[in-house]
Amino acid sequence: MTPFALLLAAVGLSTAGELSIPHEKYSLENGLEVILAPDDSTPIAFVQVWYGVGSADERPGLTGFAHLFEHLMFQGSENAPGEYFLPLQEVGAEVNGTTSFDRTEYHEQVPSQHLPLALFMESDRLGWTLPVLDQETLDNQREVVRNERRQRYENRPYGEVRVDLHAAVWPEGHPYHHLTIGSHEDLEAADLEAVRAFFRTWYVPNNASLVISGHFDREQTKALVEQYFGVIPAGPEPPAIEVPQARIPESREIRHLDDVPEQKVWMVWISPALYAPGDAELDLLSSVLSDGKDSRLYRELVKERQIAKDIAAYQSSMGLGSMYYITGTAAKGHTTDEIVGAVDEVLAEVLGVAQPTEEELEAARARFEVGFYHGLSTIAGKGYTLSAYNHYAGSPDYLQRDLQRYLEPDAAGVVEWGARVLRQPRVVLHVWPEGN
Repeated sequence: MTPFALLLAAVGLSTAGELSIPHEKYSLENGLEVILAPDDSTPIAFVQVWYGVGSADERPGLTGFAHLFEHLMFQGSENAPGEYFLPLQEVGAEVNGTTSFDRTEYHEQVPSQHLPLALFMESDRLGWTLPVLDQETLDNQREVVRNERRQRYENRPYGEVRVDLHAAVWPEGHPYHHLTIGSHEDLEAADLEAVRAFFRTWYVPNNASLVISGHFDREQTKALVEQYFGVIPAGPEPPAIEVPQARIPESREIRHLDDVPEQKVWMVWISPALYAPGDAELDLLSSVLSDGKDSRLYRELVKERQIAKDIAAYQSSMGLGSMYYITGTAAKGHTTDEIVGAVDEVLAEVLGVAQPTEEELEAARARFEVGFYHGLSTIAGKGYTLSAYNHYAGSPDYLQRDLQRYLEPDAAGVVEWGARVLRQPRVVLHVWPEGN
């Protein structure tokens, strides 16, 4: 067996035909999608329930609801009252949940013998949260979320940059115009019936997937899934998102003075959605531009001109469209205007007379491959990957195609997509210390 094949076998990947995470997918009668990925390498099991609801699904005036439910659904359910964490943490589980623009997920990693407990807990909050959702719980968790907004965005340096950029990049009415945290006004105005209606719309088996990876008996687990989740009735089909055309009509510069220590700048363009054509090419371009001390932007702005303390190019990929960022901090005695000018010069070169070399692209591909396999090296990483592929790509069988997206593009393809995106209008946000 080759060293590469040994590596794949070590992380539990199938190399028969296409590269894949061995799994089985089926659906319950109520529409819940179930993905089982056995892996006996360690006596733990990972459980993840992925709901097709994020802040992109919120209506104007009702922002922050998806993230609010991330908190509410840890407050107990009818048959498992009290703090959701406690019964699981008592058996050594790792428990958490996250919300994004496109989805909400909850997960537990437990010793294998406690898999039934994890399945029971997840099923009970899907089927029996509403009976215990009262005004006191809503008021309490609403304040928790509002404090989180203050701590993460309002009371930290540069904290409101993402709020400002999303509002500037995405037009009014676009699902990404507001952040997942929501606004104070909408959270304060939320009444109990509106919150319950949001749950009834989105938290239904036919808008969810259940992934179980790790050490478990397949037939026993199927029986448990049917026992706990099969009795939950399907709900109405959730409404489809209406997505207005997303484009920045003309380039804009925004300048803010704030209580911050240094001058920083963010340059942002709209780029292709996750897994869409061009998404991988722009990730490769980002690596050429700013990964490592010999990357184009770092070498020019930090090492040679010394006008920036740091510089980074990256893409925030999302399901309905993405944001391509170049961001930097001005060195002492220099300004963010100098950074913007130098970035434009480097972009003109890399998309023109000094295109990425094969050596640069090979290094970019290698960086991606390292991260790609590292993400599959754990039970949880495999489970999360299957959930993401199932949601965004429509099938958990996307591993080989995902890898190929990064191995196939040549310099011409990378430059073509870089030019398509980075020669379009953009938003540039400067944040300077007060007094500048």
